[in-house]
Amino acid sequence: MTILITGGIVVTSTGPYPADVLVEGETITALFAPGRAPEIADAQVIDATGKYVIPGGIDAHTHMELPFGGTFASDTFDTGTKAAAFGGTTTIIDFAVQRTGENVHEGLAAWHAKADGECHVDYGFHMIIGGVDDESLTAMDALVESEGISSFKLFMAYPGVFYSDDGQILRAMQKARDNGSMIMMHAENGIAIDVLVQQALARGETDPIYHGITRPAELEAEATRRAISLAKVAQDTPLYIVHLSASEALAAVAEARDAGRNVFAETCPQYLYLTLEDQLGAPGFEGAKWVCSTPLRSRHEPHQRDLWRGLRSNDLAIVSTDHCPFCFKDQKELGLGDFSKIPNGIGGVEHRVDLLYQGVVDGQLSLERWVETIATTPARMFGLYPRKGVIAPGSDADIVLYDPAGRTRISVETHHMNMDHSAYEGYEIAGKVDTVISRGTVVVSGGEYHGRKGHGRYLPRGLSTYLV
Repeated sequence: MTILITGGIVVTSTGPYPADVLVEGETITALFAPGRAPEIADAQVIDATGKYVIPGGIDAHTHMELPFGGTFASDTFDTGTKAAAFGGTTTIIDFAVQRTGENVHEGLAAWHAKADGECHVDYGFHMIIGGVDDESLTAMDALVESEGISSFKLFMAYPGVFYSDDGQILRAMQKARDNGSMIMMHAENGIAIDVLVQQALARGETDPIYHGITRPAELEAEATRRAISLAKVAQDTPLYIVHLSASEALAAVAEARDAGRNVFAETCPQYLYLTLEDQLGAPGFEGAKWVCSTPLRSRHEPHQRDLWRGLRSNDLAIVSTDHCPFCFKDQKELGLGDFSKIPNGIGGVEHRVDLLYQGVVDGQLSLERWVETIATTPARMFGLYPRKGVIAPGSDADIVLYDPAGRTRISVETHHMNMDHSAYEGYEIAGKVDTVISRGTVVVSGGEYHGRKGHGRYLPRGLSTYLV
């Protein structure tokens, strides 16, 4: 299939410009000044007049089918990647899991089995190391060398599930420094949080809002600073803080970056738009829909203002979703009467591109920064660039036509994620995904789906090209 996209405004991380884009097979082969493309027999011409032509989105933090809290994330690789495609995301990087006492290679194999033949868009894996020991440290080398996995996630939270102590974290960071990989960190002081949770429950404070109250911003900031210090001790191992939600944690990242350190962070749309009082504090048990970790923060504090500023300044490099959906019925309801038993997670893989574009409309981000945070920087950070994340000859033809004159209303009635509610119910976005192309195949056009399960391929990744 040959496709010629005409009349659009190509948006890259360096700015917008008018250009026509030629796709041959699965690859972008040329960009032309408007109207200067040669006549090509049998080419499918797509008129992009009035639309932005951007690289397909890369969601670098998803959890399809993750076992958690006595249940599983409700999106499979089938349903979740199809929803991603509808939302303009053409690549996800999910997390394969190893827990204490389990074999890393077996954990990775289990995730390959979940995803193989099921995905509508391309996918890669990070590896969660839940049990740091000699065997798992050796496996880190093997995954970098032969499996195309160059990032490893550790947890300072969830004692008894994924938690690593400081000594284990230091050893893993030293290994990452040796093999060139990235350490991703869930930075919350889980030991202290567990104390606060038990104290709250003992007082009869069981509603969903107490999930947020018992995970205060100070404990996110403390863990973030501790992770940064450990990375420095490990000879400046590259460190990536996941789902950063609080001003105090952002200040720690900014301080390290100002000192020239390889410290990076992401935030998620829920922290830019949702709040502890308005969502977690909804009447009755309704707030369970928004239980996630790190938690939503108070609207009475400057967290959202500071996160948007962090995105503009590049102290926050990426916006991912931490997509980990659970249905309200039968799943979130596992925590009725005890907020600590509510499965942690919000679904949003379908809405990230739109929600960040609303930031452009609201004056929070430039067009080029929009593209950087949703596509180009994720590709560079996680070893996919320039195959992904850019509109350029030789890159995969992952392309989104985005209509700034369109409108998107987010609702459970129209989304494609396997959830019985929407975290952003009723939100109106001043823009709309019009056409989505994945490796040269039109998978979404005019709200209709034309893709197929199994189209998505596994992406072995290289080392980060984003380091200083």
